[in-house]
Amino acid sequence: MRSLISRLTAARIGRTTNFYRDGPGAALRVERLAAYLDARRDAAWLLVGEAPGYRGARVSGLPFTSERQLTGSGPAEATATIVHRVLADLDVADDVLLWNVVPTHPGTATSNRAPTRGEIAEGRVFADELARGRCVIAVGRLARDALGCGHVRHPSHGGAAAFAQGLRDLIVR
Repeated sequence: MRSLISRLTAARIGRTTNFYRDGPGAALRVERLAAYLDARRDAAWLLVGEAPGYRGARVSGLPFTSERQLTGSGPAEATATIVHRVLADLDVADDVLLWNVVPTHPGTATSNRAPTRGEIAEGRVFADELARGRCVIAVGRLARDALGCGHVRHPSHGGAAAFAQGLRDLIVR
C-alpha cells in the first residue's frame, strides 16, 4: 500500500486538489490513509463513490469520512454519516474498504463539482488497484458508469433508504 500512497501523494489529476500533497494537514491525511488502508487490507468489499467531498475526505483524508467522525470536531458531511451508519447497522464496517473513482477533490474548499472524463480516467487506476481480489460496489451512477459494476443509489438527496437497502441486498446474504 505504501506504493499506492506514494503515487497518490504525487498524483496530479486534472484540475482536482490533491489534499494528500497540498495544504495544511496533508501529512496527517496521508498518515490516516495509510493506517486506514492497512486496517482494511483484507476487506472483502470495495465501496467506490464519485469523488471526495469538500466537507468529507478533502478535510479528513479518508473516503466517505468527515473530520467530525474522526475527532468529534470540524465539519460533518451527511453522506459520510449515512454510509458509516449503514455499514455499522449491517455489521460489515470492518469488511468494507471505502474509496472514490477520483481520489482527489474536484471543486473548491467550499464546493464540489463533478469530475471530468479525464479526471475519472486518471483517478480510476487507484480504484482498479484496490479492487483486486475484492467485490466492488459503485455508489451512484457516475461510479457505476466509470467502473461498470454493480451499484447502489448514492445516499445524498433523499437516497439514504435506497442506499441502505441496496447494500443489504448486495452484501448481506
